[in-house]
Amino acid sequence: MVINLAYAQATQAAGGQSFIIQLLPLILIFVVFYFLLIRPQQKRVKQHREMVTNLKVGNQVITSGGILSKIVKVDDNNFITISISEGVNVKIKRDTITEVIADNQNKN
Repeated sequence: MVINLAYAQATQAAGGQSFIIQLLPLILIFVVFYFLLIRPQQKRVKQHREMVTNLKVGNQVITSGGILSKIVKVDDNNFITISISEGVNVKIKRDTITEVIADNQNKN
């Protein structure tokens, strides 16, 4: 009977060590996902946030709908007014700007 107890205790110790070895591939996969997927996405979000906060009157921008327009008025932190064509002004949310093409304010 004593031998059975000793054998059972030995398997429990080995089982704990193999559990850590079983978790190692999962941890490795998470690290790879972090560096290949999560970190670059956070970088893109940060760059977009900086671009949106630096919008000025006169910038030519492209909206998420693909419309090329010029910023006419910066209303507040959330909205801007853009000119799509002569006499057509539209108020949109800042976050819908995907790209700044040029800064026409500094050109003469």
